[in-house]
Amino acid sequence: MLALKPHPDFPGRAVRAITIDAGRKAGGELILRFQVEGDLGAVIWPGFDKPPERADYLWQHSCFEAFIGFDEALGYYEFNYATSMQWAVYRFDDYRAGMRDADATPVWGHANPESGFSECHFTVRDLDERGEWHLGLSAVIEEKDGTKSYWALAHAPGKPDFHNRDCFIARLPAPDAP
Repeated sequence: MLALKPHPDFPGRAVRAITIDAGRKAGGELILRFQVEGDLGAVIWPGFDKPPERADYLWQHSCFEAFIGFDEALGYYEFNYATSMQWAVYRFDDYRAGMRDADATPVWGHANPESGFSECHFTVRDLDERGEWHLGLSAVIEEKDGTKSYWALAHAPGKPDFHNRDCFIARLPAPDAP
C-alpha cells in the first residue's frame, strides 16, 4: 500500500488519509485500488447519474489520478478516474506537451463513496509494458464547502503539479520481472 500526502498549502479538512494499492498485468493493464479515510460525507463525490464513459476535466472535481513514466523517456501517460465511473487516459510527449487521448479501455471499475473505496483497471494498448514503470499517484478532493485538497505520493516545490516527474516515485516492475 502506498500513502498519499496532502500538499502543504492545500491540505483540506475532510480527508485524513488516502492509500493506494497499485499493480500491473501483462498487456498494459494498470490496476488501482484507492481507499479514502475521513469525513467522507463532507466530500463531493461525482454522481452516479452519469454513464461510465471517457470524459475530460475530471481533475476539476474529486478524482483519482495516476501517471506512468519510463526510464530516460520524456513521454508519459496520465490516468483520471472519478467515482462517477467517468475516466480519461492521455499520452504526453514531454512535460505537459503533445497531449492526446491514449488508446485505452477501462476493464473494470467500482466505487463506494460511503466506504471510501474505489477501484479501476485500465488496459492501454500502446503502453510500453517491457520495462519498469515510474508511477505517480494523486487525488483531488473537493469538499462541500468548496475547499480542494491535492494529494500525491510526493510533491514538487510550489503549487500542486502532478505532472512533475519528481512526483513519479513508485516503481512497478514488468509483470515477468522477478
